[in-house]
Amino acid sequence: MAAPLTFSIVVTNYNYREFVAEAVDGALAQTRAPHEVIVVDDGSTDGSPDYLRERYGRDPRVKLLCGENGGQLAAFQRGLAAAEGDLVCFLDADDRWGVDYLRQVGELFESRKDIDFVFSDVRLVGNEAGVQGYAKEATDLGYTVLGTWVHMRWYGAPTSALALRRRLAERVLDLPGDFVANWRISADNCLVFGASILGAKKYYLPTGHVDYRIHGRNGWWHEQARMREFAAQFRSRCLINHYAERVHLDTQALNLAKAEFKSRANPSWDDARLYADIALRGSAPWWKRAERALAILRHGLRARRKKAGA
Repeated sequence: MAAPLTFSIVVTNYNYREFVAEAVDGALAQTRAPHEVIVVDDGSTDGSPDYLRERYGRDPRVKLLCGENGGQLAAFQRGLAAAEGDLVCFLDADDRWGVDYLRQVGELFESRKDIDFVFSDVRLVGNEAGVQGYAKEATDLGYTVLGTWVHMRWYGAPTSALALRRRLAERVLDLPGDFVANWRISADNCLVFGASILGAKKYYLPTGHVDYRIHGRNGWWHEQARMREFAAQFRSRCLINHYAERVHLDTQALNLAKAEFKSRANPSWDDARLYADIALRGSAPWWKRAERALAILRHGLRARRKKAGA
């Protein structure tokens, strides 16, 4: 029998002294204990480093990495470099997990050895309330290379709701210095876009155990409107192109639209329309592209009717 997979938790903190202990304590209190909790303090000026050393300096479960400010992506890289677990979860210092989060995620990774990337729903806490998620139920997204490359689809969640196999995380975060500078914040885009383009199989698992705190100073939630503006979209496109160049992605891959679409267990009608559009952009003869697009749409209609009748 295979040994259980181990978790490395990377908590990134910048001037969140008032919240960070709640994040770390929640990670340590999991019903499925992590192998380690790595706390990266990114040059905080609010007393966080001394507070963390006093609170966790003698706890063998916690690794403290305190250094100069380099931004969120640099903090991800520093934490990952120290990680030893099979799986890596990233947790923002102002968020927190319910005690059963790692158990649910770990069981999925162990039962589905083909899955590389898992993301969860988030519960809004603090100044707002509600639940945000990709779908109403667990969803096997399969491969998302073309959906991301062509349409810049964001198949993921905020940092605290992401889990990756460590080997994948190492490939995704292997980025040059100029990207580290450009992605000082919203570095979860690197995890989400990079994992898709590098060929990760993704799964959405609504756990109900990720609390995303809204308090006026956090980035992801309030960046959403700005991310639709040209400058932000251009920056994301350049990031996606970087990963695409690494795997030598070219227009011939568009002919694989039908195959990528079929890697999804229960595609939505929106998925079908998106992949039919991709199929029509391929380099095959027009009749072959049309044939593939129609096959995708027919498959999507059958899945839609099946869901309606369920």
